[in-house]
Amino acid sequence: MPPDVTLILPAYNERGSIARTIAEAVDFFTRRGSAYEIVVAADGDDGTRELVSEMARQNPALRVLGENARRGKGRGIREAVAVAGGAIIGFADADNKVPIEEFDRLEPWFRQGFDAVIGSRARSNSRVERSQPFYRRLGGRGFHYFMQAVVGLPGISDTQCGFKFFRRDVAKELFRRQRIDGYMFDVEILSLALRLRYRVKEVPIRWRDDGDSRLALVRNNIRNVIDIFRIRFSRLEGD
Repeated sequence: MPPDVTLILPAYNERGSIARTIAEAVDFFTRRGSAYEIVVAADGDDGTRELVSEMARQNPALRVLGENARRGKGRGIREAVAVAGGAIIGFADADNKVPIEEFDRLEPWFRQGFDAVIGSRARSNSRVERSQPFYRRLGGRGFHYFMQAVVGLPGISDTQCGFKFFRRDVAKELFRRQRIDGYMFDVEILSLALRLRYRVKEVPIRWRDDGDSRLALVRNNIRNVIDIFRIRFSRLEGD
């Protein structure tokens, strides 16, 4: 039988946090009696893949993919979805910004007929326990308005929260079509979901910033703008 859920953990040089994130997920799914698999999509050269491979010798529900080169979060998740077998397939940040227990908020919505259920930091009853620095919050708000103006995702208040789950057939179809390798893959996936008339539910979650300052903001923002327009033009071609 396939597992109840596949959890994908995209990682880039996350050796320092990945073992704890995996352990918390294993404990959570074991306590709730869910059959699970965890796929770590790990690029980088800090030993993350080797560490997860060692853990997988003790737990066959773990597997790891990836290469030394940084190929992008979108690509890593796309490759992981292709091998995932869970009835529900989703992803969470490897640094545990959203506690895995928040899955309990999302999972019931599948029983109400939704195809994709996504976490949101922007709902009125979301809980942001540790905020990003002001300049990141300001940039995020500006990005949201820009993205909505170019792509348009009605009803979606937070595209970038890294806590999203899908019915298996929906995940396979969306990520089969997905092309963006970088951070804007979330926008692409949601745009595809709405275009294909899948039912998407946004759920308030608990979130905490990890203080990671490794992102190259200027370079990444230029790429993000380009990718947003790529999503817009590809949508027009598909309409």
